[in-house]
Amino acid sequence: MQATETTKIMNFDGRSVINGKRVAAISGASFDCISPVDGRVLTQVARCEVADVNAAVAAARTAFEDHRWSGLAPAQRKRVMIRFADLVQKHGDELAMLETLDMGKPVKYARSVDVNSAANCLRWYGEAVDKVYDEIAPTPRTALALITREPVGVVGVIVPWNYPMIMASWKIAPALAAGNSVVLKPSEKSPLTALRLADLALEAGIPEGVFNVVTGYGPEAGSPLALHMDVDCIAFTGSTRVGKQIHVMAGQSNLKRAWTELGGKSPNIVFADCPNLDRAVESAVGSIFFNQGESCNAPSRLFVEASIKDRFLEKALALVPSYAPANPTKPDTVMGALVDEIQMNTVLGYIASGKSEGAALIAGGEQVMAETGGCYVQPTIFDGVTPSMTIAREEIFGPVLSVLSFTDAADVVRQANDSVYGLQAGVWTSDINKAHGVARALRAGTVHVNQYDEDDITVPFGGYKQSGVGRDKSLHAFDKYTETKTTWIRIDSPV
Repeated sequence: MQATETTKIMNFDGRSVINGKRVAAISGASFDCISPVDGRVLTQVARCEVADVNAAVAAARTAFEDHRWSGLAPAQRKRVMIRFADLVQKHGDELAMLETLDMGKPVKYARSVDVNSAANCLRWYGEAVDKVYDEIAPTPRTALALITREPVGVVGVIVPWNYPMIMASWKIAPALAAGNSVVLKPSEKSPLTALRLADLALEAGIPEGVFNVVTGYGPEAGSPLALHMDVDCIAFTGSTRVGKQIHVMAGQSNLKRAWTELGGKSPNIVFADCPNLDRAVESAVGSIFFNQGESCNAPSRLFVEASIKDRFLEKALALVPSYAPANPTKPDTVMGALVDEIQMNTVLGYIASGKSEGAALIAGGEQVMAETGGCYVQPTIFDGVTPSMTIAREEIFGPVLSVLSFTDAADVVRQANDSVYGLQAGVWTSDINKAHGVARALRAGTVHVNQYDEDDITVPFGGYKQSGVGRDKSLHAFDKYTETKTTWIRIDSPV
Protein backbone atom coordinates (compact mmCIF):
# COMPACT_ATOMS: atom_id res chain seq x y z
CA MET A 1 0.00 0.00 0.00
CA GLN A 2 1.56 3.25 -1.15
CA ALA A 3 0.63 6.68 0.19
CA THR A 4 0.08 8.09 -3.29
CA GLU A 5 -2.47 5.36 -4.05
CA THR A 6 -4.43 5.59 -0.82
CA THR A 7 -4.55 9.36 -0.39
CA LYS A 8 -6.64 9.63 -3.56
CA ILE A 9 -9.61 8.09 -1.71
CA MET A 10 -8.99 9.60 1.72
CA ASN A 11 -11.37 11.93 3.51
CA PHE A 12 -9.57 14.86 5.12
CA ASP A 13 -12.80 16.50 6.30
CA GLY A 14 -11.96 18.03 9.68
CA ARG A 15 -15.47 19.07 10.66
CA SER A 16 -17.08 17.51 13.70
CA VAL A 17 -19.99 15.07 13.62
CA ILE A 18 -22.99 16.19 15.68
CA ASN A 19 -26.46 14.71 15.37
CA GLY A 20 -25.47 12.83 12.25
CA LYS A 21 -24.13 15.83 10.34
CA ARG A 22 -20.68 17.14 9.53
CA VAL A 23 -20.51 20.61 11.06
CA ALA A 24 -17.95 23.37 11.55
CA ALA A 25 -17.40 24.76 15.02
CA ILE A 26 -20.19 27.15 16.01
CA SER A 27 -17.58 29.90 16.40
CA GLY A 28 -16.13 29.13 12.99
CA ALA A 29 -12.71 28.53 14.55
CA SER A 30 -10.39 25.76 13.36
CA PHE A 31 -6.81 24.62 13.78
CA ASP A 32 -4.17 23.04 11.56
CA CYS A 33 -3.86 19.27 11.51
CA ILE A 34 -0.12 18.85 10.98
CA SER A 35 1.44 15.55 9.96
CA PRO A 36 4.51 14.50 11.97
CA VAL A 37 5.68 12.57 8.92
CA ASP A 38 6.84 15.67 7.05
CA GLY A 39 5.34 18.70 8.79
CA ARG A 40 2.69 19.40 6.17
CA VAL A 41 -0.82 20.61 7.00
CA LEU A 42 -3.29 17.85 6.23
CA THR A 43 -6.49 19.81 6.80
CA GLN A 44 -8.28 22.26 9.06
CA VAL A 45 -10.06 20.75 12.06
CA ALA A 46 -13.06 22.26 13.85
CA ARG A 47 -12.01 23.93 17.09
CA CYS A 48 -15.00 23.03 19.23
CA GLU A 49 -15.80 24.71 22.51
CA VAL A 50 -18.57 24.70 25.12
CA ALA A 51 -21.38 25.48 22.66
CA ASP A 52 -20.39 22.61 20.39
CA VAL A 53 -20.12 20.19 23.30
CA ASN A 54 -23.53 21.31 24.51
CA ALA A 55 -25.01 20.63 21.06
CA ALA A 56 -23.43 17.18 20.89
CA VAL A 57 -24.59 16.22 24.39
CA ALA A 58 -28.11 17.51 23.65
CA ALA A 59 -28.21 15.37 20.50
CA ALA A 60 -26.97 12.35 22.42
CA ARG A 61 -29.51 12.89 25.21
CA THR A 62 -32.41 13.24 22.79
CA ALA A 63 -31.35 10.10 20.97
CA PHE A 64 -31.12 8.19 24.24
CA GLU A 65 -34.42 9.36 25.64
CA ASP A 66 -36.45 8.65 22.49
CA HIS A 67 -35.00 5.11 22.42
CA ARG A 68 -34.00 5.18 18.75
CA TRP A 69 -30.95 3.10 19.77
CA SER A 70 -31.31 2.27 23.46
CA GLY A 71 -34.76 0.82 22.82
CA LEU A 72 -33.64 -1.64 20.16
CA ALA A 73 -33.41 -5.30 21.02
CA PRO A 74 -29.82 -6.42 21.65
CA ALA A 75 -29.94 -8.58 18.53
CA GLN A 76 -30.80 -5.50 16.45
CA ARG A 77 -27.92 -3.50 17.88
CA LYS A 78 -25.70 -6.50 17.25
CA ARG A 79 -26.43 -6.48 13.53
CA VAL A 80 -25.59 -2.79 13.23
CA MET A 81 -22.38 -3.14 15.22
CA ILE A 82 -21.24 -5.96 12.96
CA ARG A 83 -21.97 -3.86 9.86
CA PHE A 84 -19.94 -1.08 11.49
CA ALA A 85 -17.03 -3.49 11.97
CA ASP A 86 -17.30 -4.68 8.37
CA LEU A 87 -17.15 -1.10 7.10
CA VAL A 88 -14.04 -0.42 9.18
CA GLN A 89 -12.37 -3.39 7.49
CA LYS A 90 -13.63 -2.34 4.06
CA HIS A 91 -12.11 1.12 4.50
CA GLY A 92 -9.02 -0.25 6.24
CA ASP A 93 -6.44 1.09 3.80
CA GLU A 94 -7.85 4.60 4.06
CA LEU A 95 -8.12 4.48 7.84
CA ALA A 96 -4.59 3.13 8.18
CA MET A 97 -3.09 5.88 6.05
CA LEU A 98 -5.09 8.53 7.90
CA GLU A 99 -3.69 7.18 11.17
CA THR A 100 -0.15 7.18 9.79
CA LEU A 101 -0.28 10.68 8.35
CA ASP A 102 -2.01 12.02 11.46
CA MET A 103 0.21 10.57 14.21
CA GLY A 104 3.26 9.04 12.54
CA LYS A 105 3.00 5.27 13.13
CA PRO A 106 4.13 2.87 10.37
CA VAL A 107 1.30 2.19 7.96
CA LYS A 108 2.03 -1.55 8.01
CA TYR A 109 1.09 -1.62 11.70
CA ALA A 110 -1.74 0.88 11.35
CA ARG A 111 -3.33 -1.57 8.91
CA SER A 112 -2.45 -4.91 10.49
CA VAL A 113 -2.82 -3.89 14.14
CA ASP A 114 -4.91 -0.74 14.57
CA VAL A 115 -7.56 -1.26 11.90
CA ASN A 116 -7.92 -4.97 12.59
CA SER A 117 -8.07 -4.44 16.35
CA ALA A 118 -10.70 -1.71 16.06
CA ALA A 119 -12.88 -3.79 13.74
CA ASN A 120 -12.50 -6.87 15.92
CA CYS A 121 -13.47 -4.89 19.02
CA LEU A 122 -16.62 -3.50 17.40
CA ARG A 123 -17.57 -6.94 16.13
CA TRP A 124 -16.85 -8.71 19.43
CA TYR A 125 -19.03 -6.39 21.50
CA GLY A 126 -21.73 -6.56 18.88
CA GLU A 127 -21.65 -10.34 19.11
CA ALA A 128 -21.51 -10.26 22.92
CA VAL A 129 -24.42 -7.96 23.66
CA ASP A 130 -27.18 -10.52 23.02
CA LYS A 131 -25.34 -13.16 25.01
CA VAL A 132 -25.09 -11.29 28.33
CA TYR A 133 -27.86 -12.50 30.64
CA ASP A 134 -29.49 -10.75 33.57
CA GLU A 135 -29.95 -12.48 36.93
CA ILE A 136 -32.56 -13.64 39.38
CA ALA A 137 -31.56 -13.41 43.03
CA PRO A 138 -31.97 -16.42 45.39
CA THR A 139 -34.80 -14.86 47.39
CA PRO A 140 -37.44 -16.57 49.57
CA ARG A 141 -40.61 -17.85 47.86
CA THR A 142 -42.40 -14.66 48.92
CA ALA A 143 -40.39 -12.52 46.53
CA LEU A 144 -38.94 -12.39 43.04
CA ALA A 145 -35.84 -10.17 42.68
CA LEU A 146 -34.65 -9.33 39.17
CA ILE A 147 -31.16 -7.96 38.62
CA THR A 148 -30.98 -6.23 35.26
CA ARG A 149 -28.47 -4.13 33.34
CA GLU A 150 -29.53 -0.86 31.75
CA PRO A 151 -27.48 1.59 29.69
CA VAL A 152 -26.12 4.44 31.78
CA GLY A 153 -27.26 7.12 29.29
CA VAL A 154 -24.91 9.63 27.68
CA VAL A 155 -21.26 8.57 27.71
CA GLY A 156 -18.46 11.07 27.16
CA VAL A 157 -15.27 9.55 25.75
CA ILE A 158 -11.87 11.24 25.59
CA VAL A 159 -9.07 9.30 23.90
CA PRO A 160 -5.33 9.91 23.34
CA TRP A 161 -3.28 10.30 20.20
CA ASN A 162 -1.12 7.17 20.29
CA TYR A 163 -3.73 4.55 19.26
CA PRO A 164 -6.66 6.70 18.13
CA MET A 165 -8.76 3.95 16.56
CA ILE A 166 -8.03 1.24 19.10
CA MET A 167 -8.58 3.45 22.16
CA ALA A 168 -11.80 4.81 20.68
CA SER A 169 -13.12 1.35 19.83
CA TRP A 170 -12.33 -0.04 23.29
CA LYS A 171 -14.73 2.53 24.71
CA ILE A 172 -17.36 3.21 22.08
CA ALA A 173 -17.92 -0.48 21.26
CA PRO A 174 -19.16 -1.61 24.70
CA ALA A 175 -20.87 1.74 25.32
CA LEU A 176 -22.81 1.59 22.05
CA ALA A 177 -23.50 -2.14 22.26
CA ALA A 178 -25.05 -1.61 25.70
CA GLY A 179 -27.44 0.99 24.24
CA ASN A 180 -25.82 4.25 25.29
CA SER A 181 -25.36 7.41 23.27
CA VAL A 182 -21.77 8.62 22.93
CA VAL A 183 -19.90 11.91 22.53
CA LEU A 184 -16.28 11.23 21.55
CA LYS A 185 -13.53 13.85 21.92
CA PRO A 186 -10.37 12.63 20.14
CA SER A 187 -6.98 14.16 20.78
CA GLU A 188 -6.37 17.33 18.82
CA LYS A 189 -3.12 15.68 17.69
CA SER A 190 -4.87 12.80 15.88
CA PRO A 191 -8.57 13.47 15.22
CA LEU A 192 -9.01 12.21 11.66
CA THR A 193 -9.80 8.51 12.14
CA ALA A 194 -12.35 9.30 14.87
CA LEU A 195 -14.24 11.46 12.42
CA ARG A 196 -14.20 8.75 9.76
CA LEU A 197 -15.41 6.21 12.33
CA ALA A 198 -18.43 8.43 12.93
CA ASP A 199 -19.13 8.53 9.18
CA LEU A 200 -18.92 4.74 8.99
CA ALA A 201 -21.14 4.32 12.06
CA LEU A 202 -23.87 6.33 10.35
CA GLU A 203 -23.45 4.32 7.17
CA ALA A 204 -23.75 1.12 9.20
CA GLY A 205 -27.10 2.25 10.59
CA ILE A 206 -26.32 3.74 13.98
CA PRO A 207 -28.99 6.46 14.24
CA GLU A 208 -28.20 10.16 14.10
CA GLY A 209 -27.31 11.61 17.48
CA VAL A 210 -26.19 8.29 18.96
CA PHE A 211 -22.50 8.67 18.08
CA ASN A 212 -21.13 12.21 17.98
CA VAL A 213 -17.54 13.43 17.61
CA VAL A 214 -16.38 16.85 18.80
CA THR A 215 -12.85 17.91 17.95
CA GLY A 216 -10.71 20.46 19.72
CA TYR A 217 -8.31 21.09 22.55
CA GLY A 218 -8.62 19.57 26.00
CA PRO A 219 -9.39 22.74 27.99
CA GLU A 220 -11.87 23.96 25.35
CA ALA A 221 -13.71 20.74 24.45
CA GLY A 222 -12.55 17.98 26.79
CA SER A 223 -13.13 19.84 30.04
CA PRO A 224 -16.68 20.94 29.11
CA LEU A 225 -17.48 17.31 28.34
CA ALA A 226 -16.13 16.10 31.70
CA LEU A 227 -17.93 18.93 33.51
CA HIS A 228 -21.23 18.58 31.66
CA MET A 229 -24.21 18.09 33.92
CA ASP A 230 -26.01 15.92 31.37
CA VAL A 231 -23.19 13.44 30.76
CA ASP A 232 -23.70 10.33 32.87
CA CYS A 233 -20.28 8.76 32.46
CA ILE A 234 -16.85 9.93 31.29
CA ALA A 235 -14.30 7.43 29.97
CA PHE A 236 -10.77 8.71 29.50
CA THR A 237 -7.44 7.34 28.33
CA GLY A 238 -4.39 9.57 28.61
CA SER A 239 -1.88 10.95 31.06
CA THR A 240 -2.18 10.49 34.80
CA ARG A 241 -1.99 14.27 35.24
CA VAL A 242 -5.08 14.85 33.10
CA GLY A 243 -6.80 11.77 34.49
CA LYS A 244 -6.68 13.26 37.95
CA GLN A 245 -8.32 16.39 36.58
CA ILE A 246 -11.05 14.28 34.98
CA HIS A 247 -11.92 12.75 38.35
CA VAL A 248 -12.03 16.20 39.95
CA MET A 249 -14.31 17.53 37.21
CA ALA A 250 -16.60 14.53 37.54
CA GLY A 251 -16.97 15.32 41.22
CA GLN A 252 -17.37 19.05 40.67
CA SER A 253 -20.27 18.50 38.27
CA ASN A 254 -22.90 15.78 38.64
CA LEU A 255 -20.71 13.12 40.26
CA LYS A 256 -20.71 11.25 36.97
CA ARG A 257 -18.88 7.96 37.05
CA ALA A 258 -15.34 8.44 35.75
CA TRP A 259 -13.23 5.66 34.25
CA THR A 260 -9.60 6.43 33.53
CA GLU A 261 -6.87 4.37 31.86
CA LEU A 262 -3.67 6.28 32.55
CA GLY A 263 0.12 6.08 32.44
CA GLY A 264 2.61 3.33 33.00
CA LYS A 265 6.26 2.62 33.69
CA SER A 266 6.08 -1.10 33.19
CA PRO A 267 8.88 -3.36 34.48
CA ASN A 268 10.14 -6.25 32.36
CA ILE A 269 12.09 -8.74 34.50
CA VAL A 270 14.46 -11.23 32.85
CA PHE A 271 15.90 -13.91 35.12
CA ALA A 272 19.06 -15.87 34.31
CA ASP A 273 16.95 -19.02 33.85
CA CYS A 274 14.94 -17.37 31.06
CA PRO A 275 13.86 -20.24 28.79
CA ASN A 276 14.66 -18.46 25.52
CA LEU A 277 17.06 -15.52 25.74
CA ASP A 278 16.77 -14.58 22.08
CA ARG A 279 12.99 -14.35 22.36
CA ALA A 280 13.30 -12.28 25.52
CA VAL A 281 15.69 -9.87 23.78
CA GLU A 282 13.51 -9.56 20.70
CA SER A 283 10.46 -8.97 22.85
CA ALA A 284 12.13 -6.39 25.09
CA VAL A 285 13.46 -4.41 22.13
CA GLY A 286 10.40 -4.78 19.95
CA SER A 287 7.93 -3.89 22.69
CA ILE A 288 9.65 -0.65 23.70
CA PHE A 289 10.26 0.55 20.14
CA PHE A 290 6.87 -0.48 18.76
CA ASN A 291 4.71 2.56 18.00
CA GLN A 292 7.86 4.67 18.62
CA GLY A 293 7.57 3.86 22.31
CA GLU A 294 4.32 5.83 22.48
CA SER A 295 2.47 3.16 24.44
CA CYS A 296 1.25 3.40 28.02
CA ASN A 297 2.09 -0.26 28.58
CA ALA A 298 5.57 -0.13 27.01
CA PRO A 299 8.10 -2.12 29.11
CA SER A 300 10.38 0.88 29.57
CA ARG A 301 12.12 -0.47 32.70
CA LEU A 302 14.15 -3.56 31.81
CA PHE A 303 15.50 -5.51 34.79
CA VAL A 304 18.10 -8.11 33.73
CA GLU A 305 19.75 -10.48 36.17
CA ALA A 306 23.39 -9.43 36.51
CA SER A 307 24.89 -12.74 35.39
CA ILE A 308 23.33 -12.48 31.90
CA LYS A 309 23.13 -8.72 31.44
CA ASP A 310 26.19 -8.31 29.20
CA ARG A 311 25.08 -11.12 26.90
CA PHE A 312 21.55 -9.73 26.84
CA LEU A 313 22.69 -6.23 25.91
CA GLU A 314 25.02 -7.52 23.20
CA LYS A 315 22.06 -9.21 21.53
CA ALA A 316 19.82 -6.17 22.09
CA LEU A 317 22.29 -3.74 20.53
CA ALA A 318 22.53 -5.96 17.46
CA LEU A 319 18.78 -5.48 16.90
CA VAL A 320 18.68 -1.70 17.30
CA PRO A 321 19.65 -0.82 13.68
CA SER A 322 16.60 -2.69 12.41
CA TYR A 323 14.43 -0.11 14.20
CA ALA A 324 15.97 2.91 12.51
CA PRO A 325 13.24 5.54 11.95
CA ALA A 326 11.98 5.96 8.40
CA ASN A 327 9.03 7.42 6.52
CA PRO A 328 6.04 5.60 8.04
CA THR A 329 4.03 5.70 4.81
CA LYS A 330 6.50 3.22 3.29
CA PRO A 331 5.34 -0.39 3.58
CA ASP A 332 8.57 -1.74 5.10
CA THR A 333 9.04 0.89 7.84
CA VAL A 334 8.94 -0.49 11.40
CA MET A 335 9.47 2.73 13.37
CA GLY A 336 8.02 6.04 12.29
CA ALA A 337 7.68 9.57 13.64
CA LEU A 338 6.73 10.84 17.08
CA VAL A 339 3.35 12.50 17.09
CA ASP A 340 4.55 16.12 17.02
CA GLU A 341 7.41 18.46 17.80
CA ILE A 342 6.26 18.92 21.39
CA GLN A 343 6.46 15.20 22.09
CA MET A 344 9.77 14.91 20.26
CA ASN A 345 11.28 17.63 22.42
CA THR A 346 9.87 15.98 25.54
CA VAL A 347 11.58 12.71 24.64
CA LEU A 348 14.86 14.48 23.82
CA GLY A 349 14.60 16.23 27.19
CA TYR A 350 14.36 12.89 28.99
CA ILE A 351 17.36 11.62 27.06
CA ALA A 352 19.33 14.66 28.17
CA SER A 353 18.18 14.00 31.74
CA GLY A 354 19.41 10.41 31.57
CA LYS A 355 22.84 11.53 30.44
CA SER A 356 23.09 14.30 33.01
CA GLU A 357 22.09 11.95 35.87
CA GLY A 358 24.83 9.47 35.00
CA ALA A 359 23.17 6.74 32.96
CA ALA A 360 25.28 5.27 30.15
CA LEU A 361 23.84 5.98 26.70
CA ILE A 362 24.69 2.88 24.67
CA ALA A 363 22.40 3.36 21.66
CA GLY A 364 20.65 6.21 19.87
CA GLY A 365 19.69 9.37 21.71
CA GLU A 366 19.47 11.80 18.78
CA GLN A 367 16.91 13.42 16.55
CA VAL A 368 17.22 12.25 12.96
CA MET A 369 15.70 13.09 9.57
CA ALA A 370 15.18 16.71 10.61
CA GLU A 371 15.46 17.74 6.97
CA THR A 372 12.12 16.01 6.23
CA GLY A 373 10.22 18.37 8.50
CA GLY A 374 9.07 15.34 10.52
CA CYS A 375 9.60 14.31 14.14
CA TYR A 376 12.00 11.38 14.35
CA VAL A 377 14.14 10.13 17.26
CA GLN A 378 16.54 7.20 17.21
CA PRO A 379 15.76 4.07 19.24
CA THR A 380 17.59 4.73 22.50
CA ILE A 381 18.99 2.47 25.25
CA PHE A 382 20.48 3.51 28.58
CA ASP A 383 22.52 1.11 30.71
CA GLY A 384 23.62 1.64 34.31
CA VAL A 385 20.26 3.12 35.26
CA THR A 386 19.40 3.35 38.94
CA PRO A 387 15.86 3.37 40.36
CA SER A 388 16.10 7.00 41.49
CA MET A 389 16.88 8.40 38.03
CA THR A 390 14.19 10.38 36.26
CA ILE A 391 14.22 8.08 33.24
CA ALA A 392 13.47 5.14 35.56
CA ARG A 393 10.56 6.85 37.30
CA GLU A 394 8.68 9.03 34.81
CA GLU A 395 6.73 7.96 31.75
CA ILE A 396 8.72 9.10 28.70
CA PHE A 397 6.32 7.97 25.96
CA GLY A 398 9.08 7.56 23.42
CA PRO A 399 11.62 5.00 22.17
CA VAL A 400 13.79 5.04 25.30
CA LEU A 401 14.71 1.88 27.23
CA SER A 402 16.21 2.01 30.74
CA VAL A 403 18.25 -1.07 31.74
CA LEU A 404 18.74 -2.00 35.40
CA SER A 405 20.41 -5.09 36.86
CA PHE A 406 19.53 -7.24 39.87
CA THR A 407 20.70 -10.35 41.74
CA ASP A 408 17.79 -11.17 44.04
CA ALA A 409 14.16 -11.96 43.17
CA ALA A 410 12.70 -10.27 46.24
CA ASP A 411 14.72 -7.13 45.58
CA VAL A 412 13.72 -6.89 41.92
CA VAL A 413 10.06 -7.23 42.86
CA ARG A 414 10.50 -4.42 45.37
CA GLN A 415 12.15 -2.22 42.71
CA ALA A 416 9.53 -3.10 40.11
CA ASN A 417 6.72 -2.15 42.50
CA ASP A 418 8.45 1.07 43.52
CA SER A 419 6.43 3.17 41.10
CA VAL A 420 3.28 5.25 41.18
CA TYR A 421 2.13 3.19 38.20
CA GLY A 422 0.90 -0.38 37.95
CA LEU A 423 -0.26 -1.03 34.42
CA GLN A 424 1.66 -4.04 33.13
CA ALA A 425 4.76 -6.12 33.85
CA GLY A 426 6.78 -8.96 32.37
CA VAL A 427 8.52 -11.98 33.91
CA TRP A 428 10.92 -14.31 32.07
CA THR A 429 11.85 -17.55 33.84
CA SER A 430 11.72 -21.32 33.34
CA ASP A 431 10.90 -21.87 37.02
CA ILE A 432 7.12 -22.27 37.37
CA ASN A 433 7.21 -21.46 41.07
CA LYS A 434 9.18 -18.28 40.46
CA ALA A 435 6.85 -17.30 37.63
CA HIS A 436 3.74 -17.64 39.78
CA GLY A 437 5.34 -16.13 42.85
CA VAL A 438 6.74 -13.06 41.12
CA ALA A 439 3.60 -12.55 39.03
CA ARG A 440 1.46 -12.58 42.16
CA ALA A 441 3.80 -10.17 43.96
CA LEU A 442 3.84 -7.60 41.14
CA ARG A 443 1.29 -4.82 41.51
CA ALA A 444 0.09 -4.59 37.93
CA GLY A 445 -3.13 -5.07 36.02
CA THR A 446 -1.50 -7.50 33.59
CA VAL A 447 1.59 -9.66 34.14
CA HIS A 448 3.10 -11.28 31.04
CA VAL A 449 5.11 -14.47 31.53
CA ASN A 450 7.72 -15.51 28.94
CA GLN A 451 6.28 -13.04 26.44
CA TYR A 452 5.30 -9.39 26.48
CA ASP A 453 2.17 -7.74 25.10
CA GLU A 454 0.37 -10.77 23.75
CA ASP A 455 -3.25 -9.76 23.91
CA ASP A 456 -6.86 -10.57 23.16
CA ILE A 457 -10.17 -8.72 23.36
CA THR A 458 -11.43 -11.34 25.84
CA VAL A 459 -9.14 -10.21 28.67
CA PRO A 460 -9.45 -6.95 30.66
CA PHE A 461 -6.96 -4.11 30.28
CA GLY A 462 -6.22 -1.60 33.02
CA GLY A 463 -3.96 -0.93 35.94
CA TYR A 464 -3.34 -0.59 39.63
CA LYS A 465 -2.43 2.59 41.53
CA GLN A 466 -2.10 5.72 39.37
CA SER A 467 -2.47 3.73 36.16
CA GLY A 468 -6.20 4.25 36.37
CA VAL A 469 -9.63 3.05 37.43
CA GLY A 470 -11.74 0.43 35.69
CA ARG A 471 -11.04 -1.99 32.86
CA ASP A 472 -11.30 -1.81 29.09
CA LYS A 473 -11.94 -4.90 26.96
CA SER A 474 -13.64 -8.18 27.84
CA LEU A 475 -17.12 -8.49 29.29
CA HIS A 476 -15.89 -6.51 32.31
CA ALA A 477 -16.09 -3.33 30.21
CA PHE A 478 -19.90 -3.54 30.23
CA ASP A 479 -19.73 -2.76 33.95
CA LYS A 480 -18.56 0.76 33.10
CA TYR A 481 -21.40 1.60 30.76
CA THR A 482 -24.39 0.00 32.46
CA GLU A 483 -26.41 0.53 35.60
CA THR A 484 -27.35 -2.50 37.72
CA LYS A 485 -31.00 -2.37 38.76
CA THR A 486 -32.79 -4.51 41.32
CA THR A 487 -36.53 -5.01 40.85
CA TRP A 488 -38.04 -6.64 43.96
CA ILE A 489 -41.48 -8.17 43.46
CA ARG A 490 -43.44 -9.30 46.48
CA ILE A 491 -45.45 -12.50 46.17
CA ASP A 492 -48.16 -12.49 48.79
CA SER A 493 -49.61 -15.97 48.27
CA PRO A 494 -46.96 -18.39 47.10
CA VAL A 495 -48.38 -21.72 46.05
